Amino acid sequence: MIKNKNTIIAMSVLVISIVIFIFSYYSWGMSNVSNDKNDIEITIEPGSIWSVSKTLKDNNLIRSKFWFYFYCRGSKNTNLMAGDYTLNKTMNVKTIVNILSGKKIKKNDDTIRITFREGINIRKITSIITEKTNNKEDDVYSLLKDKEYLNKIIDKYWFLTDEILDKDIYYPLEGYLYPETYEFINTDVSVEDIFETMLDQMDKELTPYKDDINKSDLTIHELITLASIVELEAKNDDDRKGVASVFYNRLDSSMTLGSDVTAYYAAKKDDWSKSLTQDELYDCSSKYNTRCREFGGLPIGPIANVSKSSIEAVINPDKTNYYYFVADCKGNTYFSKTDTGNISNKNKLIKENNWCG
Repeated sequence: MIKNKNTIIAMSVLVISIVIFIFSYYSWGMSNVSNDKNDIEITIEPGSIWSVSKTLKDNNLIRSKFWFYFYCRGSKNTNLMAGDYTLNKTMNVKTIVNILSGKKIKKNDDTIRITFREGINIRKITSIITEKTNNKEDDVYSLLKDKEYLNKIIDKYWFLTDEILDKDIYYPLEGYLYPETYEFINTDVSVEDIFETMLDQMDKELTPYKDDINKSDLTIHELITLASIVELEAKNDDDRKGVASVFYNRLDSSMTLGSDVTAYYAAKKDDWSKSLTQDELYDCSSKYNTRCREFGGLPIGPIANVSKSSIEAVINPDKTNYYYFVADCKGNTYFSKTDTGNISNKNKLIKENNWCG
């Protein structure tokens, strides 16, 4: 009797030990690989759950192919979608499966949203980053001066070229950080993560125009530069292709662009309600100022970030004979072929109390 009792106890202990082992092994297999937050880009090809688990394991995103397969089958998450994904090693199996199956992930309470609107420059972007995150101004500007970092992202993004490294450019990534509302994991997000998230979005926005860009007489850097001027000179999407045509016509005629917004940028003045001095307006010391009478062509680089409509405008501008334009207080643009016609438009707006230049 005692022998049987001891046997039962021994068997119970063994079963419990096996259960504990399996549960521990399962918990380990389901857990995140590490606390490394660096993004890992992977492509999930069409195939079985097992082939998906192999891809994830090969990229060190899961601990066990078996437990990944077991979880998918047990939770009936078998409809994993092929495609390109950005994952990281902090994600556990459940999170990865939810992403691959298209389910919404419950956001961390620490998640932050940051909006970078169209037409702002690096100085404003820096201000927003320091306001919304734990980064300081020096974190932003130091990264923009880091040649090793800049060369790394030039290699990574097809639209970034050595032109951004010119010593006369104020901020190398000016114009290339796409304006959008972004979500980041928390306020500890690094400047590098913010920049590369915005560059990734710029890649998505520019890639559909890649063939048109390659056919253009302008380099990608010149196109983004022109788009940034169009962004600030035209207040509504409908006028941007017309404004782009004016600048193209002036470039073709070897005229200065004569853009006030480039003069403000050259002077590092962001408050347009305050007039520039004559010295600032016609300062030729900066390669940004297209009001300088000695300066023809485009500025050395972009002066603000750009919207999709401004990109489209410089790739597919209107065909016109216009060389001048003025805008009223509501942002409507009035075009003319001659300087005389432009002055007439301006005087008409002044008379109507609709001139805010």
